Amino acid sequence: MAANGLRTADWLQLLQGGTLDVKGALPWSSNYSFLVDICPNTAVWESLPHLSENALTDVRAVYKPRQGERPLWDFAQGTLCQRERAAFLVSHTLGWNLIPPTVLRQGEHGIGSVQLFVHHDPEAHYFTFEGDAMFKEPLQKTVLLDTIINNADRKAGHLLIEEQNDADQLWLIDHGISFHTEYKLRTVVWEFAGEPVPPTLLKDLETFSNKLATDDSGIRTELQTLLSQAEVEALQKRTLQTCRSRTFVLPGPGRHYPWPPV
Repeated sequence: MAANGLRTADWLQLLQGGTLDVKGALPWSSNYSFLVDICPNTAVWESLPHLSENALTDVRAVYKPRQGERPLWDFAQGTLCQRERAAFLVSHTLGWNLIPPTVLRQGEHGIGSVQLFVHHDPEAHYFTFEGDAMFKEPLQKTVLLDTIINNADRKAGHLLIEEQNDADQLWLIDHGISFHTEYKLRTVVWEFAGEPVPPTLLKDLETFSNKLATDDSGIRTELQTLLSQAEVEALQKRTLQTCRSRTFVLPGPGRHYPWPPV
């Protein structure tokens, strides 16, 4: 990402409290999305006294304002930005580090999600590294995450390989149409379908399920500020089902690939 040595908590503080400087709209987005610079201000420096000034230079993020979301017939209007934040919380609570730090905050165009920008090669996507042993575990985690959050739009271009600091780091973006109560899983990543889930990943899912059930660290409480109660309950149910099946999901009925696939 943009700087080394920062913890996730540091990134979240910066994204939440820094000043947003809109650089321009991102092309080819389904909804209005803006590339922004995150500029540290006095409040940020006071909250992150352990960081040097050089650590917080050239930090960019993607800002998706609620008012720029196009209406969808099957998702409540104005909730896509909340789902972006919810997806990050699930990934973070699982301990999988798949989704860049994401917050919900006010910006130039109103409240929206702000997600740390990943510097990447746009020509590299899932279809260019499918089957690569280097990415086997991150891709298995991707499948499991998409299964429990019911991701309706896992395109190949929504899997990014970081260019700057860690060439082995896989990042996932665009989770605005996730968490529906009805089955809507659409993904290009089916290479593990029907295979057993590795024990370590199964343990992660079981731990997450327990945290969600007991509201450990307030995860259920925060998710309920972003999703409906029914959607949180459906997340819990899908997680339990995955733990009990102990296998990667098979394609369901109907269309199970997003369009376009990239």
